Amino acid sequence: MNQNFEKLAARAAPAVFVVLWSSGFIGTKYSVDEADPLTFLTIRMIYVVVVMLLIAAIVRPKWPDRAGIGHSIVAGLLVHGFYLTGVTVGLHLHVPVGVSALIPGLQPILTSTLANRWLGERVTPLQWGGLALGLLGVLLVLHERPIEGDIGWGYFAVSVALVGITLGTLYQKRYCGAIDWRTGNMIQFIACGIVFATGAFLFEDRVVHWTPQFIFGVSYLVFALSIGSIGVLYWLIRHSAATQVASLFYLVPAVTAVMAFVLFDERLDLIGIFGMAIAAAGVFLVNKPQAEPDISPGS
Repeated sequence: MNQNFEKLAARAAPAVFVVLWSSGFIGTKYSVDEADPLTFLTIRMIYVVVVMLLIAAIVRPKWPDRAGIGHSIVAGLLVHGFYLTGVTVGLHLHVPVGVSALIPGLQPILTSTLANRWLGERVTPLQWGGLALGLLGVLLVLHERPIEGDIGWGYFAVSVALVGITLGTLYQKRYCGAIDWRTGNMIQFIACGIVFATGAFLFEDRVVHWTPQFIFGVSYLVFALSIGSIGVLYWLIRHSAATQVASLFYLVPAVTAVMAFVLFDERLDLIGIFGMAIAAAGVFLVNKPQAEPDISPGS
């Protein structure tokens, strides 16, 4: 029974990750206007560290050695620091929710190129074709989006998020695979919290409007994103090739765009829907099981 449950969980993990990760853009949109970006992120990190401390006190997981702590800090600053800062600043500068997911959604191409060289992973021609197809789908969803004024800086911010999540995923894959996710994540959140708090004290007014919407939004982001989706992402990184994990990010813009259409009435036209279908086809090709070579006698 345990084996059947593990198989079911493994099959469900990619879909769970995509839905949770996509909903993070919605949760951030709901709450980010109630505080400046770095202040908002500092509160989120304090909240999640308290929750992780409670989990660690109950479970008592193994803590990493000094090298593991260092690697966790670097991975955390990339995955959470650069990525969350870029997305949050972008949304604060009124980048549409769907677009804020689209630019980081270009991650698979960048990840696969780097993984091919840095991790020694072989990306097959079929997978490269799937990555290109996914990129085309993302660009179709992105068509006719305005880039002007403050929103130009917002686009720059979410581009920083793209670089952060790409390098962070690869770094986590290479150096943090053997670290317990509970203690490793806690170290990452503490490091990012210190950086966010320093930035908030240096550059922001630190005014927070403690509305029910803000409290609910931050709580959702802590449990569903910082603990839920990050836990699933790191599990996928540990058990799958970097290219396959990264390809899931092609689905995030589509799912986020649908959520934003329902909740914020953001535009979703036929070309965008067609782009979502193409992106999904690209992810299928990247994750398609490869046929085992025939090594029988006489082959």
